[in-house]
Amino acid sequence: MLQEGNKAPYFKLKDQNEKEISLSDYKGKNVILYFYPKDNTSGCTAEACSFRDDFPKFKKVETVILGVSPDSVESHKKFAKKYNLNFSLLADEDKEVIKKYDVWKEKSMYGRKYMGVERSTFIIDSDGKIKKIFRKVKVQGHNEEVMEVLKS
Repeated sequence: MLQEGNKAPYFKLKDQNEKEISLSDYKGKNVILYFYPKDNTSGCTAEACSFRDDFPKFKKVETVILGVSPDSVESHKKFAKKYNLNFSLLADEDKEVIKKYDVWKEKSMYGRKYMGVERSTFIIDSDGKIKKIFRKVKVQGHNEEVMEVLKS
């Protein structure tokens, strides 16, 4: 189980432009690594759009935003284009990174249990250590929580 202060697990995944992105690409910068269940669903769209809208604020504090879901590169491409997203969405179809970050959880909807991504955000500092973990994220107001941590 990952904890704050741990070294963030390494990853390399393709983004919506088929570019390989790895955590080491951002050494020296803060990284917001947020995991979300599915492109084009209401909560995930609201979360992505709020990161898009606050992108300039995060850029000012030298922070990169990376979204991760089990959707395909093609799905991410359509999602990013539709909502004019200005950051990378990483395709983790094999759920390798999702499992490394322990966000693949049993969920329940209408009494039916299934496995899925638990909406979570990891703030990784410029040295590659996990500064803060947000689990079971509520989209409303989440960006403000993230910014508070980055400013501290």
